[in-house]
Amino acid sequence: MRISVIGTSGSGKTTLARNISQRLAIPHIELDYLYWEPNWVEVSDEIFHQRVTDALKGESWLVDGNYSKVRDTIWSQADTLVWLDYSFFTVMNRVTKRAINRIVTQQEVCNGNYETWGKLFSHESIILWSLQTYHRRRREYPVLFKQPEYSHLNIVHLRTPKAARDWFLGL
Repeated sequence: MRISVIGTSGSGKTTLARNISQRLAIPHIELDYLYWEPNWVEVSDEIFHQRVTDALKGESWLVDGNYSKVRDTIWSQADTLVWLDYSFFTVMNRVTKRAINRIVTQQEVCNGNYETWGKLFSHESIILWSLQTYHRRRREYPVLFKQPEYSHLNIVHLRTPKAARDWFLGL
């Protein structure tokens, strides 16, 4: 099984992916860990692509993330795509609570990187990123799903956290 979990930042991709990975006993690949170096340094496109290619060499895997730079690589090899397409309110509520919780508890995001109050209230804010990408993702994904190169994908379109829970429990 090769699964890609997508959705706006804050929709719960990593949490769902982690749970699916444990239930199905398949490796979980979190794209943020492949993209971000310590101190929030972005890797080059070439390195990112190579890391993703290497991570996908296994027979079964589960990827979470929305990086368009590697979308073709992932989706062309995936057999199932799980789209967390929650309401704007749900996503914004989740991303805000998560960001604040990570700051307060000093929970690592990835590779020694942490969210900070300064980052939260800057042009690099995860909340701002969610605001900027929410509507774009909802428009672009259905168009991409219709592309012939993705016709092999089993699309699981989940519109609420309850639908995601029910789907997960049915695995």
